[in-house]
Amino acid sequence: MGRANDSSLVGFILLGFSDHPHLEAVLFVVVLFFYLLTLVGNFIIIIISYLDPLLHTPMYFFLRNLSFLDLCFTTSLAPQTLFNLRGPEKTITYGGCVVQLYTSLALGSTECLLLAVMAFDRYVAICKPLHYVVIMNMQLCQQLASISWTIGLANSLIHATFTLQLPLCGTHRLDHFFCEVPALLRLACVDTTINELVLFVISGLFLLSLPALILISYGFITQAVLRIKSVEGRYKACRTCSSHLMVVIIFYGTIIYMYLQPNDSYSQDQGKFISLFYTMVTPTLNPIIYTLRNRDVKEAVKKLLSGRLCLLRM
Repeated sequence: MGRANDSSLVGFILLGFSDHPHLEAVLFVVVLFFYLLTLVGNFIIIIISYLDPLLHTPMYFFLRNLSFLDLCFTTSLAPQTLFNLRGPEKTITYGGCVVQLYTSLALGSTECLLLAVMAFDRYVAICKPLHYVVIMNMQLCQQLASISWTIGLANSLIHATFTLQLPLCGTHRLDHFFCEVPALLRLACVDTTINELVLFVISGLFLLSLPALILISYGFITQAVLRIKSVEGRYKACRTCSSHLMVVIIFYGTIIYMYLQPNDSYSQDQGKFISLFYTMVTPTLNPIIYTLRNRDVKEAVKKLLSGRLCLLRM
């Protein structure tokens, strides 16, 4: 126990993918590619949703929040991952680990909530179109976004604070490529049953109740779409929801597979690659999905590239 707090002085060694040294150069290129793609794609979404008056709607307000979330989430992890993949030194300071833990937890939790809020927005747009502007006014949108950010931050404070208070057994070798709660719990000298129980319960609330609310919203949306008589009307309704639904499936699918199954059901290496997917690849897919499947976004991108979007804002 005398060495329990050594990690606060020397930090941690992130073992990452050191068991597969032949893959590190390839993973460096992959992570760098997706990180740059995430930066470019999400910056474009933020810029066009701000500059184009046609995109000043609740849907794109939440999409702008989602893009900002993805930018921050990936940036909290990618630079350190690239640093550790480029050579033999794979360390992170204790302060860096703390910042990474709080930030990634807060942003990931907020994204879970924001996707549920976006499903509610689509429900109102399809099921109550005549009252959409009144219900989804800008004040309500800002309140829903603020609530998502606040709950996400509170969730991060609970998990990260309880985890960082645990005494560590002298070792500072973290068997992961970033600082996350389950990896840190494995270094604790004391019984972590309560921490694991709290993590499982709150993760269950986020990863089961929120997708359930999203499914309920889309159940009502499906009923409303089936009542639309014109084919063009059905197509337009489906087009406005399909992008969000694809993002929900990809995001929640990987997170649920990662966190809501027994730890012994997959290897540690498999868990790392799953984590690599939802931390690096998923934030890249969001702007691609919304750009390729949304006519308004594609038109705004064309105007941005031609320089007309900046003139419209002026």
